[in-house]
Amino acid sequence: MRRISIPPRPDWREKANAVGFSFHEMYGEPYWVDDAAYCFELEEIESEIEGPSQELHEMCLDLVDDIVRSEQALDQLAIPREFQDVVRRSWEREDRHLYGRFDLAYDGSGPAKLLEYNADTPTSVFETAYFQFNWLTDQITAGNLAPGTDQFNSVQECLVEAFSQFSRDRIFHFAAITDSAEDLGTTVYLMDCAIQAGHRAQFLDVREIGVDDQGRYADLQNRVIERCFKLYPWEFMLRETYAAQLVEHSAVFVEPAWKAVLSNKGLLPLLWRRHRNHPNLLPSFFADDPKATALSDYVIKPLLSREGENVHLFRSGQEVISAPGDYGAEGSVIQAYAPLFKSHAGHAVLGSWIVGDRACGLGIREDRSLITANLARYVPHVIMG
Repeated sequence: MRRISIPPRPDWREKANAVGFSFHEMYGEPYWVDDAAYCFELEEIESEIEGPSQELHEMCLDLVDDIVRSEQALDQLAIPREFQDVVRRSWEREDRHLYGRFDLAYDGSGPAKLLEYNADTPTSVFETAYFQFNWLTDQITAGNLAPGTDQFNSVQECLVEAFSQFSRDRIFHFAAITDSAEDLGTTVYLMDCAIQAGHRAQFLDVREIGVDDQGRYADLQNRVIERCFKLYPWEFMLRETYAAQLVEHSAVFVEPAWKAVLSNKGLLPLLWRRHRNHPNLLPSFFADDPKATALSDYVIKPLLSREGENVHLFRSGQEVISAPGDYGAEGSVIQAYAPLFKSHAGHAVLGSWIVGDRACGLGIREDRSLITANLARYVPHVIMG
């Protein structure tokens, strides 16, 4: 693994805007990086990223059954008591899921380490599946990369295949908060993949989802919502005013309710407890576990934190950096610190994509901070050799 510089495409911004990638700059900062790439060898991808990601996903699925049948475990994950049956029944019905992203620490030496599983509402899928592949083909055409240069990236094909597994007998709604250009762009892209798989699709803002006189979810045309991809976290949905309808109608939504278990940082100590000393896991504990005191280099993460909010990083028992935010009251976990790949541009986190049940792609974000947050940049990758 190494980071290289490469001539940027002179018209990459125009190309981004043309395909709806309006969020190539966010918060007044560049988000997409066109003049650099992370390089890997094929064996490195297969043995250090793809293989471990597949195994980690299977380990996670194996754990769900025990978690949903344990009130204690669901309490530890801060799943509200009145909706624990919603999560449990979703798993028992085998509600179909779509995709997720493992965030991994990997610096080119030693096994990749799981930082967290973004199993419910991961973004950067458009950048990974579509835009970085276009970047690759353009750079080969321009002569900046050798013919035959590859990527670990079959995400789009896998998404279309995954959508084809859902029945096409109803409208597939897609919902997001449209105030967020990133959420909107991600959801529209996924809707396009569903259309490629033969679905009739309809977009709406999450806030436009209503309830009809029979207690069913409905859209603005008063059509019953029978299936809906929502780029909106389960931990928010379970606390909304319309959550009562989830007791009868949770099966409508993709991702399914059981993904609330895997997208929770409480998954990390439960994985460690089941698979202690697994090469791709870091020692992880709930905050009240006395075993956590043995760690000197560690990270405190709220159960439901997103984009690095309220994360605290300690080295030799001393806090070295923290991030503000609105999380933490729900509880926290303590995870051993793992170094990220470091270059002059910052610190890189590998996003390893699972679509359906298959490890199928890689996306990389880098941040000047040790805590990967909302100012992180997206850098494409290549496979050479």
